[in-house]
Amino acid sequence: MEPTACRIQITDYDPRWPEFFRDERDRIRAVLGPYALEIDHVGSTAVPGLPAKPILDIVLTVQDSTDEDTYMSALQTIGYALRHREPTWHEHRMLRKSRPEINLHVFSYRCTEIDRMRLLRDWLRRNACDRELYARTKLALAQQEWKDVQDYADAKTSVITEIIERAQLGSDQ
Repeated sequence: MEPTACRIQITDYDPRWPEFFRDERDRIRAVLGPYALEIDHVGSTAVPGLPAKPILDIVLTVQDSTDEDTYMSALQTIGYALRHREPTWHEHRMLRKSRPEINLHVFSYRCTEIDRMRLLRDWLRRNACDRELYARTKLALAQQEWKDVQDYADAKTSVITEIIERAQLGSDQ
């Protein structure tokens, strides 16, 4: 079956997103206990004032993301379903849940991608110019039709890379 074209829905920042994250973080901690090393709210919904797809991105850090026995079934009991397993990209696992909609990204401890996601989030929280650039980029891209959501995400890569490069320089000053 050929995928159908999709439009990306971008909404104004919702001040309830941090609360949704805290509630979900607590649920994840409750089912995983010490296996959940860190749980971070990342992505656009973690940046006050930034328009976003109304889907929370959460990073779950575990000791070893390939050891799915330590977390997968527990997460399924609270409504998560595995959507992607990417062994060639940081051994990333992505699970989905609805109500609220959540993308749960599972990475191993000390994965460099976690630091990159945090750096982008933290920089956008304090840098109004780059936050506005990112918002304009997302809103313009959302006007187009995409084969799938990943194509939309890929189209943002050059702007994200540019912002991260500035954030790395800004954090060294």
